[in-house]
Amino acid sequence: MKTIKHYRWHMILLVCFITIINYLDRTALGVAAPTIMNDLGITKEQYSWVVSAFQLAYTIGQPIMGFFIDTIGLKIGFFICAMIWGLATMAHALTGSWQGLACVRGIMGFSEASAIPAGVKTATIWFPAKERGIATGVFNMGTSFGAMLAPPLIAWCIIFHSWQFAFIIAGALAVIAAFVWFFFFKEPKDAKRLSDEERACIENGQEKHLKSAKKEKTSVINILKQRNFWGIGLSRFLADPAWGTINFWVPIFFVETLHFSLKEIAMFVWLPFLMADLGCLASGFVAKYFNDRGVSLINSRRITFTIGAVLMSTIGLVSIVENPYVAVLLISIGGFSHQLLSTVAATLGGDLFKKDEVATAVGMAGACAWSGQLIFNLFIGAFVGIIGFGPFFIALAVFDLIGAAALWILIKEKKEHQDLTLDSGETLTASH
Repeated sequence: MKTIKHYRWHMILLVCFITIINYLDRTALGVAAPTIMNDLGITKEQYSWVVSAFQLAYTIGQPIMGFFIDTIGLKIGFFICAMIWGLATMAHALTGSWQGLACVRGIMGFSEASAIPAGVKTATIWFPAKERGIATGVFNMGTSFGAMLAPPLIAWCIIFHSWQFAFIIAGALAVIAAFVWFFFFKEPKDAKRLSDEERACIENGQEKHLKSAKKEKTSVINILKQRNFWGIGLSRFLADPAWGTINFWVPIFFVETLHFSLKEIAMFVWLPFLMADLGCLASGFVAKYFNDRGVSLINSRRITFTIGAVLMSTIGLVSIVENPYVAVLLISIGGFSHQLLSTVAATLGGDLFKKDEVATAVGMAGACAWSGQLIFNLFIGAFVGIIGFGPFFIALAVFDLIGAAALWILIKEKKEHQDLTLDSGETLTASH
């Protein structure tokens, strides 16, 4: 049987494709929000509860979906989840109140929570450690690319027909994506067209201390006892409010503060997500740059996160600028910065936990992230009408700097991370 060249990159691009649809579906509400709120008579506070229903379900769902995928298997587990969120997205069209929207958003959020655990697990089993950050960045590009596609697609659907039509189209795409995943995804052990050379590259590049000789039962308690988990979890708790704000509140900020029309939203809202794509891609290469120059694997990740945190501080200037295009630029830099550091935080789950518990650990860290999103969203919903958006952008400028400190203080490197084979036959020892 003829082998497929660069098989591992085919697999991560498949994950990227599913992630694009995942984020297109969830971002659709933010784009359609001004139209839906006007059509159904929904207030800002009620809208914040709709968004919170998704965030709460997503928060609870991440560790459960991660455990589900670790237990039932990556292929079938992710297929089931994609089918559920596709149908839930289509069900948005049947709702006529904020309570109905909150219900379907909850179902959607719980099932969509599988995306990042599934993506990181794919990168972990398919890539050697030195390429894992780049692979995670590639699939994580789907988060911002999907969010970037949502404004023009959803706006066009609304203008062409209705907001209900927009959700039917978005949900149908998810159902199609689920079947594409089911028919094309393979794990390395089942990939008959994987060459012996590439299989050896993957296996020899994995951390030996994270391999399990036999299938072990995943222990949530064991993960919670590790300070490394809390380092990742706290940094993600502080980082993810930025992504929630960009996804769910920036379109409303553009309409109410910058006075953009629906057509101008379609023209400009995608720009932060384009920059976020570049941040995803840059993340792995920045970390690899330091790794290739003698910095240990974990420290190279921490340095990259810190760079992103410093860049993110510029988003605080949105609170004082008056030019709408400068505001779009600053939010776009925020999108780049967030995905630069967020990709690192997700990748660390694959660097620090055993293969049989990666999806569970990443899901639990994701629950921390979305707890941050949920709390921040509720504060925006309750106080934005009183104090405006400015103070919230200032808060986002500070959060990631604290998150970077948490990574440096809490995460403890193991010796195996300090001596890594970067190229065939070449070993570099990390400098501290």
